[in-house]
Amino acid sequence: MKKNKIKHLEFIQNIITRMNTNSFQIKGMSVTITAALLALYAGSNKPLYLAVPIIPTILFWFLDAYYLQQERKFRGVYNDVAKLSNLEFRINVRSFEMPIQKYVNGKYSYPNVLWSKTIWPFYFIPIIILLFITIILINPCICIIN
Repeated sequence: MKKNKIKHLEFIQNIITRMNTNSFQIKGMSVTITAALLALYAGSNKPLYLAVPIIPTILFWFLDAYYLQQERKFRGVYNDVAKLSNLEFRINVRSFEMPIQKYVNGKYSYPNVLWSKTIWPFYFIPIIILLFITIILINPCICIIN
């Protein structure tokens, strides 16, 4: 393999690593902020405070999906530079070019990434749980079983 090609692949791999690190840090911040806001509820005992962490959780979900989308696009570039992808879908990438704008459909689309199996359970399940508990605490009649 040529030196330029190896260097190009190293640049792309460094970007992928940065995107992955950002995603990991976003998950950590999401958990920390949610825990802090739940502590606010514990101090006040007002059921509406349980709904407050839902807003930052949704924002972190969208931000995390953005970084995963970028990571996937750069993986696509990496595969095309290394000539690892399927021949009929391969994009021709010139030396040191990073044409991520060409990776738009399928696994690169934002809705696909937003609902990917590595992201949606981490954010969606806590949102549903917080909503459910908030509704039950605000209106306890909903959950009475005879």
